[in-house]
Amino acid sequence: MDWKFYRPAFVADKAPEMPAGMMTEGAWSGHRRFAYDLVRFAKPKVMVELGTLYGTSFFSFCQAIQDGGLSTACFAVDTWQGDPHTGMYGQINDGIYSAIQSFKNREFPNTGTLLRKTFDEALPLFPNQTIDILHIDGYHAYESVLHDYTSWLPKLAPNGIVLFHDTSVKVMNFGVHLLWDQLSAIYPSMRFQHSNGLGVLFPKGVTAEFQDVLAQQHKLILRYSRG
Repeated sequence: MDWKFYRPAFVADKAPEMPAGMMTEGAWSGHRRFAYDLVRFAKPKVMVELGTLYGTSFFSFCQAIQDGGLSTACFAVDTWQGDPHTGMYGQINDGIYSAIQSFKNREFPNTGTLLRKTFDEALPLFPNQTIDILHIDGYHAYESVLHDYTSWLPKLAPNGIVLFHDTSVKVMNFGVHLLWDQLSAIYPSMRFQHSNGLGVLFPKGVTAEFQDVLAQQHKLILRYSRG
């Protein structure tokens, strides 16, 4: 397995625009090293993230692209208005968006693109079968995440990867775990239980390189769960 375990120092950790601890102690923080290593390994041409908030995952993708000298086009789609799970941002929504935009423009000016749209509004911007990595992390009710997955699946490239966050959360009306159980029973996958859970799904085939990774996924799960 030619997978490399990098130890990046994430520049977003010291971003003055971000609330203290947001990047290091948030629900997505425990997956940043995997996300970074995934991008360096897969070298995607196009990545799309559905749901960004303060950009913990998005900026780990951007840093991997920049550090690896990749030409990946990386997009973050969000309205920055909130939802019933994150809470509605109200008057601070422009502040959050401005903070994300300010940091991105300074540290990753040629790497990431923010699309302030609903997920459905952003769909026509991407041709079918062009997205190599799709990260779904929007509203987590079952019907919503199912809609996000089914509507964006045609955009996924052959051998493309879908990431689902919050696969371990079973409170309130979170339903990602239900959809994950259904999909992972059909398609090749691996799953991390820590940091609210992250599912890695291959619904359109698996390259030879990733077949080897999946065959040894226990090594990755153990390594990243230790932090």
